[in-house]
Amino acid sequence: MSSWDSMDLIWLVGVLVLVLSALSVRRLSIGFVLRSLITWALIIVLTVLAVSHRHEIGALFAAASARLGIDDQQVEGETVRIRMAPDGHFWARVTINGVERRMLIDSGATITAISDRTAAESNVTAGNGLPAMIETANGTVAARRGRIQKLAIGPLETEDLGVVVSESFGNLDVLGMNFLSRLHSWRVENNVLVLQPKADAGDGSSDATTAPADAEPKRRARRDET
Repeated sequence: MSSWDSMDLIWLVGVLVLVLSALSVRRLSIGFVLRSLITWALIIVLTVLAVSHRHEIGALFAAASARLGIDDQQVEGETVRIRMAPDGHFWARVTINGVERRMLIDSGATITAISDRTAAESNVTAGNGLPAMIETANGTVAARRGRIQKLAIGPLETEDLGVVVSESFGNLDVLGMNFLSRLHSWRVENNVLVLQPKADAGDGSSDATTAPADAEPKRRARRDET
């Protein structure tokens, strides 16, 4: 059991004890007390589950919005605008080697991370070299390193992107700073995330996130690091 699970259990027991104490002072019937305890226990358990799986719930809301035709991602020229989801996060419609996925855009994540399922379906090979240790909300997990051949958000495309893969990510796929840093800029305006590409390098490349030609050596060094 992780430290977070232990804290949730202690918190749950403490709340139940307080509720039981408050009810016993009022000299209520045993049946009423038990019903009240069960109700509070269900409320607390549902709250803990909702907080623990908030990212997965957010992904479901984003996918449901897409099926209902709610356009939360718009393209203006080569600029992509993504509206904030009800969970307070930004979810992008992304293609990984041609396979579409909903990904959480997280500027706090150093590197892009995908689940085992996404890696298998998008033909991303991972496992070469030493594993990466990734800090998550549930503690440190070991992940395999790999490369994404091509990743795109609308017109924004990039190639040879570093990625980590682990079953510990569940169904959550995260787009990290190693993608965002290849853009010209990204910012939030009125709860809308604005992604803008770098200028064309002039070498015929189709990579919409490519830096100018004089910055190419720096980009190669960054790729080596990721």
